[in-house]
Amino acid sequence: MRRLPLLTTLIATAAALPLAVSAAPAQASVPTGGDHAARTFAVIGDLPYGDADLAALPGWIRDINAANPQFTLHLGDIKSGSSLCTTDYSTTIRAQLDTFTNPLVYTPGDNEWTDCHRPAAGTYNPLERLAEVRSIFFDRPGMTLGQKPMKVFSQVARGLPENVTFARDDISFAALHVVGSNNDLVPWDGLGNTRTTYPQRQEQAHRMAAVLDEVRTTFARAKAHGDRAVVLFQQADMFDPTFTPTAADISAFEPLVRTIVREASAFRGETYLLNGDSHVANADHPLAAGSVWLQRYHVKGSADSLQRLTVDGASNAHLDFLRATVNPEGAEHVLSFDRVPYSTPTP
Repeated sequence: MRRLPLLTTLIATAAALPLAVSAAPAQASVPTGGDHAARTFAVIGDLPYGDADLAALPGWIRDINAANPQFTLHLGDIKSGSSLCTTDYSTTIRAQLDTFTNPLVYTPGDNEWTDCHRPAAGTYNPLERLAEVRSIFFDRPGMTLGQKPMKVFSQVARGLPENVTFARDDISFAALHVVGSNNDLVPWDGLGNTRTTYPQRQEQAHRMAAVLDEVRTTFARAKAHGDRAVVLFQQADMFDPTFTPTAADISAFEPLVRTIVREASAFRGETYLLNGDSHVANADHPLAAGSVWLQRYHVKGSADSLQRLTVDGASNAHLDFLRATVNPEGAEHVLSFDRVPYSTPTP
């Protein structure tokens, strides 16, 4: 795929590297009191993948705890797509996520439910696995994971306790349950299906409708409160720069992309989209004027203020976690990012 002029690909290294951001001017104040760590948050995703990662995970969590971020976001994929989707494994990961000292906000990925129809993953019914993910990780709707959970607004009334919103430091955050495998519209061929099933389409439509409502509500709340930024985070990489997608790869994301363009372009602050899925740390502006992604998603207009960041995942997840720092009022951008290397050995 042709790289966009604004695309910055970050080569994975063992050193902490800054991620450049570019967005609209800040509009409202951010508290400048307190120590540096109190105004940071951590972002991880696509981990752990395999037994070695699982053994290393406690050390990675200790490193993040030592950095004392205000909270941590896990962008989904708590296992590889070729490992078994067992209840015991999910329970083990839940116990690990609860060792984060500060709140841990988790949004599901495709590997823990969507792709569980694959023979290597156990030939499960993905909708049954989705129900299991919700029962294990979202048993306390309106509360995050971690040793010091925080209250969040949840879409539990719509059956999606994983879709949550919260606000910190004049920034509105929204966890969007949007996953790879075309948001679960790829046929479950492991179960013998060559076409998307009706239950699949029904579930996807319900979940996407809730996601779109959450995006609109988050931007409306941010405008009403005079927030400086909106941060959306999800598992799916809707703008994967490593290949040229077909409609079958990205068709399900089009309503969300349209909504983000409309809301972000009408918002006076900055917009950030955090995702995993493609495993290589990256920063770009996929919805800026002239972007090929606007054509691929058949979108009119643009969202020049949107900054997208992809976290290191899979084998790259061994290297570092992404740290976001809330900058004081008057800074060029609301958030700045750097990659913090783990002190524990790579598996």
